[in-house]
Amino acid sequence: MLLYNALSSTMEPRGAALVFLLLSLTLDTSECEDYALDDKGGLGRVFDGIGGLSGGGATTRLLVNYDEPYRSQILDYLFKPNFGAALHILKVEIGGDAQTTDGTEPSHMHYEDDENFFRGYEWWLMKEAKKRNPNITLIGLPWAFPGWVGHGKNWPYDFPDITASYVVSWILGAKQYHDLDIQYVGIWNERDFDSKYIKLLRYTLDKQGLEHVRIVASDNLWEPIALSVLKDPELSAAIDVLGAHYPGTNTVQDALKSQKPLWSSEDYSSFNDEVGGGCWARILNQNYVNGFMTSTITWNLIASYYEDLPFGRDGLMTAEEPWSNNYVVESPIWITAHTTQFTQPGWTYLQTVGHLAQGGSYVALTDGKGNLTIVIETMTHDHSICIRPPLLPFNVTAQNATFNLNGSFASIKELQVWRSQFNFQSKKPAFFEKLSPIKLVAGAFTLNLQEDEVYTITTITTGLKGSYPDPPPSAPFPKVYKDDFDNKNPPFSEAPNFADQTGVFEYYINLTDPGPHVFTLRQTITQMPITWATDADQTISVIGDWHWQNVTVTCDVFMEKVKTGGVFIAARVDKGGQSIRSARGVFYWVFADGTYKVTNDLAGQTVLAEGQSGTRAYGWHTLTLKVQGQYASGLLNGYPLWKNAVVLNPKHGWAAIGTNSFELAQFDNFVVEAE
Repeated sequence: MLLYNALSSTMEPRGAALVFLLLSLTLDTSECEDYALDDKGGLGRVFDGIGGLSGGGATTRLLVNYDEPYRSQILDYLFKPNFGAALHILKVEIGGDAQTTDGTEPSHMHYEDDENFFRGYEWWLMKEAKKRNPNITLIGLPWAFPGWVGHGKNWPYDFPDITASYVVSWILGAKQYHDLDIQYVGIWNERDFDSKYIKLLRYTLDKQGLEHVRIVASDNLWEPIALSVLKDPELSAAIDVLGAHYPGTNTVQDALKSQKPLWSSEDYSSFNDEVGGGCWARILNQNYVNGFMTSTITWNLIASYYEDLPFGRDGLMTAEEPWSNNYVVESPIWITAHTTQFTQPGWTYLQTVGHLAQGGSYVALTDGKGNLTIVIETMTHDHSICIRPPLLPFNVTAQNATFNLNGSFASIKELQVWRSQFNFQSKKPAFFEKLSPIKLVAGAFTLNLQEDEVYTITTITTGLKGSYPDPPPSAPFPKVYKDDFDNKNPPFSEAPNFADQTGVFEYYINLTDPGPHVFTLRQTITQMPITWATDADQTISVIGDWHWQNVTVTCDVFMEKVKTGGVFIAARVDKGGQSIRSARGVFYWVFADGTYKVTNDLAGQTVLAEGQSGTRAYGWHTLTLKVQGQYASGLLNGYPLWKNAVVLNPKHGWAAIGTNSFELAQFDNFVVEAE
């Protein structure tokens, strides 16, 4: 009867009776595998929570431009308890003015004598998350650093005192200006660590009264950080958590010997369709079953960047159209909910967790007050391979499993049931469905587990599959788009829909210009940052539809670097993210020395046309670029400057603005018209 109860909960009585009859004829209960869930022998490791990562980089860029109520709805799906993903942790990038995967995130200190704790959107995002879940854990991690931190060298550890002070200032600013308590901080994302720096960071935190801020290291691989911790007691005392990226659900002996909490501090990186959801389901369970990891943090939190940038749609859900306000709640949201809605950080894993006999896994956690949550997954190997696959194959077949509750759980009489089913076996997918409760007999229940399913069996009764009315339909980027940058009090520092790929483009008030260019967009970085990815030597911000072919781009430009300064507008820009250095397109440049050129690449190596323009620094010029078929033409201040440059490739791409180097320059009255 227990198996029938779990399977027939949503059926009409006649259908349920038929299921029961078929099961009674075909089910051989002697084939069931038994699994004990017991706390008599003690408990396992303390659970630290499930989280999402905004950063690495600019992966939440488009979310801030959504209109209400859609923006708040999206945030509810991510952070609101007992509604959607109900995340326990939000990890954000400490912006470093450099390209860090899908764009740049601005630093709070572009220069040594500069502090601004209102740049970018991560402050806003943390506050919105905290508003929904006051108990959410906040983590900061740098990917890149402004160039001044390394005194011009591409290495932050040569001056560890400067680097530590820079990071600590971000934590202090979070509290002073936004009342945000950062609870964990990392070292340098997926790069070598320096023991001297880690110790100095601990000292600097303590000196500033931030003893409560814990250090995660090294946000790369398990080794060599684990061995270093074992050999160096002072380093061990400075580090609170060992965090590895994409561990494939496994750990190493040195990490276990350290007795530190072990985290998968970045994981998943998968397209958020059903396959990605299956990948995420397996990771969440097996990171603990195989590797004793007590926290898993997904990259990325939400796919809110142009999809044709690297790793498009690798988020828990998708919100990449602020111009239409369309968003999509994807399967990973509900897979996350299977764990997050029925556990909390501070709960403890049972020691009795493991693999199922015919594939899949189960974990169980308790709050120590009588509550129990069991999460079961049966994801198949060939349908659930992540972009960064686990080290072990997972071959799964249908199976019957009996769970025996012993110890303090033996008296439980009823458990709530939530189920998700993927459609890999030609089944109709269904995510986070509430079934009828299971009635236990003698402390046991049996499930018939099919391939590619996730179950949560729990004493917690507050779970909810939240929902909102469907958002507006998807729509392409507007074919005519204008921005005069006259947002006099921007809540965020960047102009809507521009995605900085190198450099940082911010709203600027030009107090020296009493005319029409008081409010502009300014490229503010004048020194190559300490990079994480390979930045271009030029700065560039892209916008629009990657599939645009025939477009006209117009923008007023103002160079602030004499003699060698230069700016451009562009069309058909075909690459971004970590590939920005090799981006091609049609780039129309003017320079402070009175020349112009048209190139087929951002690097400026393939010249299509060039000549005299008469342009100078500290004067406004209007550039117009028209690309039609295989020909391009350009206007300067409304007059033809060049025409019929032959453009064979690329065939399509974004519009863009940018500068010849890391230099100050301003832009105004941007217009793009696409056919």
